[in-house]
Amino acid sequence: MGRGPPVVRVWRALRAAPLPVALVAMVALTGVVLGRVYAGGLLTRLVVGAAVGSVLVSVAARRLPSWLVAPLSVVGLAGFTAWSLRVSADAAGLPGSLVEVAADAARNGIPRLLTAMIPVEPTPDTVLVPLVAAWLAGLAGAEVALRAGRVLLGYLPPALLYAGAVYVVGPNADPAVWPTVAFAAVAALGLAVPSVRPGPSAPDPTAGLAPGVRAAVRVRLAATAAAGLVVVVGLAAVVGPVVAGRVDERPVDPRRYVEPPQVESLDENPLIRISGWALNPGQKLLDVATERPDAPAGATAPAGTPGATGDAAGSRSVRIRLAVLSDYDGVTWRVGATYRNAGRILPATQPEPGATVETVRQEITVADLSGRLLPAVATPREVGGARVAYDPLTGTLIRPEGLAPGLRYTVTSAAERPDNNLLATANVPAGEEVARVLRVADGVPDPVRRLAAQLAEDNGAPYARAAAIEQFLAEHYRVVADAPSGHAYPNLSFFLFGPRNGGGQRGTSEQFAAAFAVLGRLSGLPTRVVVGFSSDGNGPVRAADAFAWPEVLFSGLGWVAFDPLPRPDDEPRPVEEDFRPAPEDPPPSEVPEPTLEPTEAPPPQAGPARPVDSGGLSTPVLVGGGAGGLLLVVGAVLAALVGMRRARSRARLSTGDPGQRIAGAWREVTDALRLAGRPVGGDLAASEVAERARAALAEARATRTDRSDREVGKERDALADRAAGADREALAVTRTARATAGAVDPAAGAVPPDLAELAGLLNRLAFAPGAAANEQADRAAALAGEYVAALRSARPWWRRLLWSIHPGPLRWRP
Repeated sequence: MGRGPPVVRVWRALRAAPLPVALVAMVALTGVVLGRVYAGGLLTRLVVGAAVGSVLVSVAARRLPSWLVAPLSVVGLAGFTAWSLRVSADAAGLPGSLVEVAADAARNGIPRLLTAMIPVEPTPDTVLVPLVAAWLAGLAGAEVALRAGRVLLGYLPPALLYAGAVYVVGPNADPAVWPTVAFAAVAALGLAVPSVRPGPSAPDPTAGLAPGVRAAVRVRLAATAAAGLVVVVGLAAVVGPVVAGRVDERPVDPRRYVEPPQVESLDENPLIRISGWALNPGQKLLDVATERPDAPAGATAPAGTPGATGDAAGSRSVRIRLAVLSDYDGVTWRVGATYRNAGRILPATQPEPGATVETVRQEITVADLSGRLLPAVATPREVGGARVAYDPLTGTLIRPEGLAPGLRYTVTSAAERPDNNLLATANVPAGEEVARVLRVADGVPDPVRRLAAQLAEDNGAPYARAAAIEQFLAEHYRVVADAPSGHAYPNLSFFLFGPRNGGGQRGTSEQFAAAFAVLGRLSGLPTRVVVGFSSDGNGPVRAADAFAWPEVLFSGLGWVAFDPLPRPDDEPRPVEEDFRPAPEDPPPSEVPEPTLEPTEAPPPQAGPARPVDSGGLSTPVLVGGGAGGLLLVVGAVLAALVGMRRARSRARLSTGDPGQRIAGAWREVTDALRLAGRPVGGDLAASEVAERARAALAEARATRTDRSDREVGKERDALADRAAGADREALAVTRTARATAGAVDPAAGAVPPDLAELAGLLNRLAFAPGAAANEQADRAAALAGEYVAALRSARPWWRRLLWSIHPGPLRWRP
């Protein structure tokens, strides 16, 4: 009876309900805001459950001591979280026990949430943090607002949780206008509706006081409430315009502060793995099983299209992508992708107009393939059996934990095949959006530029240019398995123009794809290189099936694959038959000088003609003046050449950043070798060039020493003949002195500069362009200067005179 009749108890419960309901709604609206970047509605439902559970535990334990509420709520949180993790794991199809799933989610929940691809799939690691945060916010808000009676202070945890959700979503969804309005309305409703605390009724603090004192206390309470209201209204008036002014601004994305999953160094440039796989063709890398539910029976795909190829016999092969390489710095092709953690369902993109889309499902089992790159047919849409990260720009996958033998996963891809009838008239895009795949690094060898210009001069349409490059490579080069790896500018130049009997004009698909991509970019085509495997769709994929192919981006058609590899039975033609090298000197004019024909017969002369004195300068004066003027012109030209040569050397050794100065010092050395008649090819490594330079200096010094010995011998013999009968001892002294004076050559005895150190600086510059220091550049200049001076001094005197005026270094290209 102490509790009152049932009607009273129900009335009290109804009066106490608005505040708990407001707290539940405020926490639940956080799930609504956060759910806008999640796939499906599972996260929102789980957050609503956490909000209801946390507040109900506090309401149910209202009569218990406050110190018991937190342990009871933590037990409820543990049970609800375990159930939620199991539900989300089953929905995502993740294997493993509940303990394994929970441990992985606890370790990686925050980084995976901030690096996951949008829309985020609700998996255990992406729902754990929102659920725990929602439960704790509901518990704290209910205890402060319901038990302590501090409603505004109790609103603080849900408000902070809501602000955190808005910040995490950032610019990745539309503005949360109606959830924010609903949040404010619910909070206001909880404050406006009179309610009683769900615990025992508190006694009136003014009971037992004298009427005068009671009135004073009530007035003071009313004044305090009015002052608080004034403060709230004032803050709203001051802060409101500032907040309203930032409504249209783009919010900050917190994901940019978190580093997404990265590939290993082995996967950064998988193109170099082609040669290794070619030498071990029997190595088993994958097992593949393929289904094509959309393909009619017996259908084939045109050769060269992404995803699948066909032949005349009707068989179909599948191109399985491993990596897409879009960045090239003249030395290395790199992946350069930004991978984001993704769930089973990957973001879908609209197919290109007119493209045929075919669904390809594959079950892939990893054998000996290592790294993190996950093979799949382009473009994957759903992945099961493995946790992946995805780059939507290239359509490639990685497994952040790395590949392991026995890993089995399934991939459902949407393979697009462009309409080949539109290729002939298709254009290529331009501008900042494709600048990355159009960039050509500095240092392109001149023959490569001329070959690209020759292939493009008769082919105006983009597809015609691409087809011309494809045909040229397929007709003039040979595929071999033992070609060394390398696709830097010197390697490609040697592959394209090196002598056949010296290892040139042969390579693996690495050189074919890289050469196509570089020639394409020089012709204005956006290109990239793809590394992958060719498979018949079912069975093992071995190392022999690995290859690289180039792709070109066409407007309205997307990326189109090309195949520059020669046919197996075709004999390649020598490059010299179709490549027109630029002449070193311009050809003389073949147009004959016009011959003036007399218009009328000359008048007859009665006698021998006599010179007429016109009063001008005499012939000797004219001849002398002309000769002097010619000498002045020649002298001016020679002086200009010397000045230009010295200015070029100073610019190379003292102008620019340290990396440019080191490269300039290396150019001084290579130009000196060309002046000495010992040029080096572009296929040589820096260390090999340094060794050849040392040998060239030693040979020049030895030649000069032999010449000096012969001259000394002749002089000694002549002296002996003239001094016949003279004092033998004096003659011996004279011979010894002359022999000693003639045989000692300061240049021959000097220690040659260590160009290996300069070659090391150049190699470090190639792999770390910004790491060179001024001291290293000064050292490189000193080494180059010492070597050039030593090599020049070892030349004959007349060649030393020609050394400084030779115009070659002014026009030679690197």
